[in-house]
Amino acid sequence: MKSLVIATDFDGTIVEDKYPEIGTELPFATETLRMLIRDRHRLILWTVREGKTLDDAVEWCRQRGVEFYAVNKDFPEENAGKNKHFSRKIKADYFIDDRNIGGMPSWGQIYQIISSGKTFEDLLREQISPHLDGFDAPKRKHWWSRR
Repeated sequence: MKSLVIATDFDGTIVEDKYPEIGTELPFATETLRMLIRDRHRLILWTVREGKTLDDAVEWCRQRGVEFYAVNKDFPEENAGKNKHFSRKIKADYFIDDRNIGGMPSWGQIYQIISSGKTFEDLLREQISPHLDGFDAPKRKHWWSRR
């Protein structure tokens, strides 16, 4: 499996959104992140937090066994003052964020998507298709026979 760069938000994604406080962990969030690290993916914490609130979030994750490759940057050595090409836009293969269009998949679904290379749509089709056996959608009438 190819090593991926995965950027993840903190508030509302790893924990409930209680910013500037740290909310309760969302089910399976740190467990899934540890599994992704075990699978040799590079995780970037990508958050609006800065200063003490950022330090608190990083430490909260560290205490739960989640060590990020980088925090709010593409690689650990990146320094805004010394890099003429520094950008807050992270270059990642996947972004995990509660602000996704359509909402955020569960952490179990996120792991399946990343580990299998399937799309969220593929995963949903697989989960729904066993329940559709014997169900035939009604056939649409042609436009000329709708009277």
